[in-house]
Amino acid sequence: MNCRQATTRLRSSQLAGHADSSARTSGPGRKARTGRASNSPLSAMHPMMAEGKDIYAERAWCPPPPCNSVPRVDATLADRLVIRDVVETWASARDSGDWDAFRACWHDDGYMMATWFQGPKEDFIRVSQEGAARGVNILHFTGGCRITLNGTRAIAQTRMTIMQRAEVEGVLCDVNCLGRFYDFFEKRDGRWGIVLRQPIYEKDRIDTVDPAATLVLDPELLGRFPEGYRHLAYLQVRVGYPVKPDMPGLRGPEAEGLERLYQRGAAWLAGEPTAP
Repeated sequence: MNCRQATTRLRSSQLAGHADSSARTSGPGRKARTGRASNSPLSAMHPMMAEGKDIYAERAWCPPPPCNSVPRVDATLADRLVIRDVVETWASARDSGDWDAFRACWHDDGYMMATWFQGPKEDFIRVSQEGAARGVNILHFTGGCRITLNGTRAIAQTRMTIMQRAEVEGVLCDVNCLGRFYDFFEKRDGRWGIVLRQPIYEKDRIDTVDPAATLVLDPELLGRFPEGYRHLAYLQVRVGYPVKPDMPGLRGPEAEGLERLYQRGAAWLAGEPTAP
């Protein structure tokens, strides 16, 4: 039965129930109905009448289409969801010490570039475990993610914040560094994984955990590092890490490094090999 047939049947049955209402007689002692229009509120509220006109006379009513009528899920959408899941698992697994889940985010030849470490993913896992055992306090938060796909390769750029807590010049401090993870992804044997992660460091700041504390930094040491991560680098040097001084950023020579990174990303998507 189509919508018009269903509407006709409904209209007929509803009108049939009211067709003789004007000719009925009431109970003993009551006057017969005269056929004039009823003043009953129920009559005014009849769902099929508007000012005495049948609203179905000109058109048939059909229910609206369902709001979830999606014909199919595009294959690229599924790839994007998997890549985003890897990005989020990376941060959650590393910060919580779930090293098996963290390892699963990478391909076997995965390579990590960071301020304090540059090397294969297995070495990165090892030094991360050693740092956690020593009490290194570092967390990662991820935000919006932009993914560019080309077949079995992808570049994912994800907003991120790195938060590290440690003593700096005898004062307990927090450093917040904002930037992006720039990830080279590849799908191998049906699995998406990270081949290379290169963070982009955009800006940072340092705060004392105790607002009443006073912190005095060495301006010479602070000036050795780019604006995008100089406070993070300062803290990491003070806790004993060697820090790479030329990571990609937004200004100065670091902006030139960022442009080279974009070029490498485009080459990766075009099928060329990549190298740290």
